[in-house]
Amino acid sequence: MRISGRTVVSGFVVAAAAVALALAWRSSAPLVRVGAPTLGPAVEAVYATGVVEPVTWAKVASLARGRIVAHCGCEGRTVKAGQVLARLDEKEQAARVRELEARETFLHLELDRYRKLVQTQAASVKDYERVTSEHEQIHAAIAAARERLTDYTVRAPIDGLVLRRDGEIGEIAEVGQALFWVGQPTPLWITAEVDEEDIPRVREGQRTLIKADAFPGRELVGRVERITPKGDPVNKSYRVRVALPAETPLMIGMTTEINVVVREVADALLLPIDAVRGDRAFVLDGGRARAVRVATGIKGQALIQVTDGLKPDARVILDAPPGLKDGDRVRPRAAPAAAR
Repeated sequence: MRISGRTVVSGFVVAAAAVALALAWRSSAPLVRVGAPTLGPAVEAVYATGVVEPVTWAKVASLARGRIVAHCGCEGRTVKAGQVLARLDEKEQAARVRELEARETFLHLELDRYRKLVQTQAASVKDYERVTSEHEQIHAAIAAARERLTDYTVRAPIDGLVLRRDGEIGEIAEVGQALFWVGQPTPLWITAEVDEEDIPRVREGQRTLIKADAFPGRELVGRVERITPKGDPVNKSYRVRVALPAETPLMIGMTTEINVVVREVADALLLPIDAVRGDRAFVLDGGRARAVRVATGIKGQALIQVTDGLKPDARVILDAPPGLKDGDRVRPRAAPAAAR
């Protein structure tokens, strides 16, 4: 049987076209990253930010407005309750006390004089009672002025370390302005504000993971010590105190991020969050994507726990492109070459 040259050429062209079509179809399939689920701990946590504070401390504020004329220079040193920390200029208030005392001396003499006048009926009892009332009023005014005079001396309210001093000699201290922080350097805890939506899941004793910019990559832990019963209706949050271990490297005043662990699974099957869409994930099957139904559990910031629907050795498409459907052809990316 004779086969013409034209037939051979035609068959070759058809085969080449089929190969080209197959290559084009294959090259149009999206590249995807494929990998197996990982095993590891799955942690559900409540997130908040907080500040490291001493458990025992006090803010020492000015009770009077005045210029700072002296301070103890004791920042970082131990002080006793009642010890003088700073003095404000009290000259004006002291002059007020002296003025009242002079008035009291005059009224005291007047009281003696009216007493004698009443005895000789040279003055009425009503006049004597008036002077007596004025004398008593000036006594009360002197006591109040002397009490205000003590406000110009700032004293330590408790025993402790002067953690910080604000305000320099010559500056004006305003009423209520914090000039010193005095407290015990240990123990420490973190004061955090937890959103009211999350507070029902927070309990005393829960383990807390702590992150601080001063110690990147270092695992820091604490424990929920106390939850303030009344929340803040403006910020819609509750104050939570996280106790720190004695050996913590955190320092007073540091800002932190905390994650209160409310649920934890030790050996969980984990996938990147983007690998799961609702209740579906895609696995690679002979060059095609196959959608499988999965059940999920704990969801973190980057990973999600898969509780059912996948085996540990499943070849999961980790970065399924938008619009991928069951049965679509895909191309797995080549694994990166090992470094030598």
